[in-house]
Amino acid sequence: MKLHSKSPSLDVRFIPVILLVMGLSTFGQAEITSLDSGNIDDVLNNAGVALVNFYADWCRFSQMLHPIFEEASNIVREEFPDTKQIVFARVDCDQHSDIAQRYRITKYPTLKLFRNGMMMKREYRGQRSVTAIADFIRTQQVDPVKEALTQAELKAVDRSKRNIVGYFENKDSDNFRTYEKVANILRDECTFLAGFGAVSEHERFSGDNIVYSPPGENSPDMVFLGSLTNFDLTYAWTQDKCVPLVREITFENGEELTEEGLPFLILFHVKEDTESLEKFQHEVARQLISEKGSINFLHADCDKFRHPLLHIQKTPADCPVIAIDSFRHMYVFPEFKDISIPAILRQFVLDLHSGKLHREFHHGPDPTESTPGQVEIIGEVASSPPESSFQKLAPSETRYTILSRDRDEL
Repeated sequence: MKLHSKSPSLDVRFIPVILLVMGLSTFGQAEITSLDSGNIDDVLNNAGVALVNFYADWCRFSQMLHPIFEEASNIVREEFPDTKQIVFARVDCDQHSDIAQRYRITKYPTLKLFRNGMMMKREYRGQRSVTAIADFIRTQQVDPVKEALTQAELKAVDRSKRNIVGYFENKDSDNFRTYEKVANILRDECTFLAGFGAVSEHERFSGDNIVYSPPGENSPDMVFLGSLTNFDLTYAWTQDKCVPLVREITFENGEELTEEGLPFLILFHVKEDTESLEKFQHEVARQLISEKGSINFLHADCDKFRHPLLHIQKTPADCPVIAIDSFRHMYVFPEFKDISIPAILRQFVLDLHSGKLHREFHHGPDPTESTPGQVEIIGEVASSPPESSFQKLAPSETRYTILSRDRDEL
């Protein structure tokens, strides 16, 4: 049966134009997943890599980023069409303030990177361009585990870095899948190597295992003694080895450390002075391990950070120097040589949390106590504490809407 249409025939002259418009329309349909409290855990947990845009509609920087973010998503989707492991997502922080609070969003727009459902400390701070964002995601697709093809390669780890070496019977195993997942999350902190079959057989006398090879030619290796099928246990052990208790602060990572929101306990030392650093690391581990979640333990190069030292009336010649930066004020630990006195460094940190350091700086020492860690006093009344120096490393207001400011001022 022949069907007849009453519609006028389409002029073939317009077909190329229509196809062009359709093509542009299809390309503009970015697969940006909107996250809410009902789907966020499921979406992020099932993504190998997720880049999430935390935004607010009223923020002009958020408005500027939207088309760039969508275009980058299109490019990545075209380049990796067969993988559902890459997700571009967004959260409207005005509509979902609970999610914004959960991930400690303090500025708009914030681009957070998630790997296997876990938020990375290092968020995206590169250029706000289509090319830069797409390139960033491409780097996330590089396999974090390098396969060693010989026993010699397994042994030839770079001792200037933190290394995790895995010995597995084969790739198609739950043990290696756990290792891959851990490596994906911690790829920025350690290098990961793996050997399979005959290459790793000499180290698998008790089954598959992983080993930590720390920096330093004479540093002993450490073997993981738990079950590799237990992701939480494997991740906790690896994170402890890959992320040092005392981290170095640089101008490159200062912003992200500041954004963690914890005060700094900083050792300023001459770069070549490894003895002071080792002593500081030892005392932090001995006295302050329980304070790990309330303060960041850092060390800084005296020469590079001359300005903060001058701020507390010190110079590189005075190093090693220990100070606390609370993001309001800086407080100086009296004498570095005293850090081995039992609990004195811990008391210095506790005095920050209790408000004692701030109170004594403004009003002089408490009348009934002489507390270890007491800062320099001039006469009977304490001097005003220097303002925070490291607060200046916080995010630039030319790229973000900072939430602590009044919205009408922006």
